[in-house]
Amino acid sequence: MATFTQITSPTPFGFYDLEADFQLEADNMVTYVKRKMGDDVLSVELTKKQIFGNFEESVLEYSSILNQYQAKSQLANYLGFPTGSMSGSEEKYPRENLEYLSRFAEPYAMEAGIGGSYNTVSGSIQLENGRQDYDIYTEMKGETGAVFFDNTKGKIKISEVYHFNPQAAYRFFDTTSAINYLNNEFSFESFTPETIFYVLPVFEDILRAGQLDLSNRVRRSNYSYRVEGTKIRLFPTPSGVGSRTKLWLRVKQYPDPNSPSYKDASIFGVSNMGNLPFGNIQYNKINSIGRQWIRQYSLALSRETLGLIRSKFGTIPVPGAEVSLNGSELITQGREDKKDLVTSLKEMLDTMTYDKIIEMQATRAENMNKQLKYVPIPNGKAIFMG
Repeated sequence: MATFTQITSPTPFGFYDLEADFQLEADNMVTYVKRKMGDDVLSVELTKKQIFGNFEESVLEYSSILNQYQAKSQLANYLGFPTGSMSGSEEKYPRENLEYLSRFAEPYAMEAGIGGSYNTVSGSIQLENGRQDYDIYTEMKGETGAVFFDNTKGKIKISEVYHFNPQAAYRFFDTTSAINYLNNEFSFESFTPETIFYVLPVFEDILRAGQLDLSNRVRRSNYSYRVEGTKIRLFPTPSGVGSRTKLWLRVKQYPDPNSPSYKDASIFGVSNMGNLPFGNIQYNKINSIGRQWIRQYSLALSRETLGLIRSKFGTIPVPGAEVSLNGSELITQGREDKKDLVTSLKEMLDTMTYDKIIEMQATRAENMNKQLKYVPIPNGKAIFMG
């Protein structure tokens, strides 16, 4: 009798045809399936290739289910990583990372002015006497005099508007000093003999800087504004302005989400379960638990296959009578067995995702602490464990 290795194209896909463990198990699977279906007594109309194909499908089904549950546990850690198949990632236990959380928090960081993936720029618009409306896209310029934006560069958001050139530094040491109050209010950029440098917690410096920033906004600015389309309208209408009087703005640019302001290859990386770099689990890496499930699933598939073969004819004639075939019963039994096997495997895997393992370990630690409360301590002696 021809063995697995002696048959040309023994399986439909050939994913495992070169693995020695799979080759040996495939020959044993033929014996297992036929005997379970009564081959020693009854005729089992299945070819070796059909059983080999069912065996391969069973291994692929087992691998697919396990990969799905690995994806549940690890998708967040793989998001943005290079895509690809058959890479071996399905057999690895990767380190946890916060890349997904950081990516998710980027818009909030951008709004707070402490990070993000989009550009924030500062520039100015030259004010003119009697003119109330100014186009942000065509008139906002940088230090070199070049226009920052045009109508083809997408949406922008105004963060801050000043009608003075923001100072490079503010005095926030010894704010109780009267002279320093004057320096801050009138932008005198110098320290005074009264300046005292305190060694204070950083959070106090942050609060003080925030207070001075708010003070500048409220006391220095005598303009309000409204944005209408691409234009900013000032209230009241500027008057008595000089040739060097400018309106200063800080704006955020919102480009295409797939084209941030810096080169980011992760945009083209893993984005969902469908492009995770998972291949089929190698058969020689599957333990005895998995192999037994695969045997039972192969048997269920073979029952269904035999049922389909026998269902071609409901009965066959014999001398003086007809014999009814059990094709429909085999199909029903095979499909029910497959469903039960998949359900039991998924139920078991549901308890083994990384999140569930953490929950179980936490419960175990809590129960252990409860038990240790009842362990008696010898007279004045501590209990040493380990």
